Formats: sequence, structure tokens, C-alpha cells
Amino acid sequence: MPIYITQGRYTREAIKGMLVKPEDRAEAVSRLLAKVGGKLIGYYVTFGDYDFLLIAEAPDNTRMAAALLSAGASAGVTDLKTTVAMTSIEAKGAFAAASDVAPSFRAPGGL
Repeated sequence: MPIYITQGRYTREAIKGMLVKPEDRAEAVSRLLAKVGGKLIGYYVTFGDYDFLLIAEAPDNTRMAAALLSAGASAGVTDLKTTVAMTSIEAKGAFAAASDVAPSFRAPGGL
């Protein structure tokens, strides 16, 4: 299954709510991913530009997008940024496939 890394921010309202009633958001995220056939691998609260980072598996981009759209529609999170991750073995296969295709590609400007 594809692996996805998502970063995001909590809304001000969500932060205020969690100050009153702290909760482990990993449980809710895990349930959401399970509903689309996915699995939460890790959930972290982070410092810096984003408030959290999660690593998940999902069957495909459409189902991961469904989970992300559902989370975004909740008004509790914002600025979701998701990256598809490849294992080193998958990357090796991509490089091997590219080595076959690359000689036939002409760069812009005739380079």
C-alpha cells in the first residue's frame, strides 16, 4: 500500500477545545483511516510551521484524499500538506525504469 506523510495545523478553535478537553488525536485519525481501508503508522505533534505530522498507509490516492477531505471539512485542521513516500526498493525500481525512458526524452529548449 502507498505510504503518505501529512502535515497540518490545528485551527484556533480546535486548540481551545483541546485545552478544555485534552485528547489523543491519533485514535481519531486511526479510525478515519480505517474507514477508507488505510492504517495509521505514526502520529506526532510537532513544533514549527506545522502542529502535527502523520504517516499512514492507504490503498490509493483517492481513498487517502477522501480521508484528508473529511478531516479538512471538520474545521478542526487546516493547511494539510501530503507527500507520497516510496520505499528505497520502490525508488530503485523507479530509477531503473527511468534509465530505460530517459534517453528518449528531449529537454525544453533542445538541451
